[in-house]
Amino acid sequence: MNLRIPGPTPVPTEVAEAGAAEMINHRGPEFAELIARTTDGVRKVFQTENDILTLTASGTGGMEAAVSCHVNPGEKVLIATVGVFGKRFVDITRAYGGEPVELAFEFGTSADPNRIDQALDENPDIRTLLVTHNETSTGVTNKQLPQIAEVARKHDCLIIVDAISSLSSIPVPVDEWGLDVVVSGSQKGWMTGPGLVFVSCSARAWEKQAHTTTPRFYLDLQKHKDYLENGQTPATPAVNLFFQLDRALGMMFEEGIDNIYDRHRTLAQMTRDGVRGLGLDLFAEEGSESDTVTAIRVPDDVDGIEMLKVAREEFGAVFAGGQGPMRGQIIRFGHLGYVTEEHVRDGLRSLEATLERVGHAVPNRA
Repeated sequence: MNLRIPGPTPVPTEVAEAGAAEMINHRGPEFAELIARTTDGVRKVFQTENDILTLTASGTGGMEAAVSCHVNPGEKVLIATVGVFGKRFVDITRAYGGEPVELAFEFGTSADPNRIDQALDENPDIRTLLVTHNETSTGVTNKQLPQIAEVARKHDCLIIVDAISSLSSIPVPVDEWGLDVVVSGSQKGWMTGPGLVFVSCSARAWEKQAHTTTPRFYLDLQKHKDYLENGQTPATPAVNLFFQLDRALGMMFEEGIDNIYDRHRTLAQMTRDGVRGLGLDLFAEEGSESDTVTAIRVPDDVDGIEMLKVAREEFGAVFAGGQGPMRGQIIRFGHLGYVTEEHVRDGLRSLEATLERVGHAVPNRA
């Protein structure tokens, strides 16, 4: 089976086998050494000197930690949304009693720093900005994130970034861009099973947390920081996933982080070129296309749900469908993490065979 979804992504055999190691005491010296080593490795990938916390949770758990630890009840925050996961930030903020001001951009487009600047001018009481770097629901990367961060600093705003599906596959130099809170997830480009989430916090973020009264317990980042000083986590961690992460980080550093970025750029371009060669249109606007997932418009004469079924059952390729209002309208082709040129070629061949099987004419590329 060729798993071509934007997460969970395939796990290399050696990483999967590392997760089967003999269990250790999560309050003992072995785990203390393990979490110290993986925290240092994750920090290098984040390109930051800030604190790194690893929580046993999904990416959404990291988003919820970021909100609950930095947004007070009744506090207005600006959330720039370009897809379903940006809107999840809105829902989480509302659930914790915050007052989200959503600046919604059309699905398929990226966030405009000028409009964010204008929105903050119009809401001078806002001191927190939330944004998704890589929106897997639309295949869009907010490539102007550095400029967005500059706007946040201009307005003395804390900036919280969902980099769950980008960081480790696409450059996100946290310190260089001045990002305060950044979240990433193990099931994406980290080549590890789902269940770990990484959160970086700047000094400004810790200062904001000290004045945030929102109730929290399991997702309390300060508590995780305190326990990390003793080589532990507040609650029982997914120890087997730390074993996997440790091996995956070793593989990543063996390949070289810059080489990983180059590989993802190359495979993304291969995917986009292949999709266009099949006569299909991309959903993301030109210049905003993601290097980890390509969103493809389903042709008008094709049932998008049936197309996914045929690809899986007849040609062994698992693509992701559209979410929310895009259900049945797009197919998402993942190319992040443990992925090679052959994986992409197989995915494109399966996509072509699926189109022919459902009766859609494919251009003659001879």
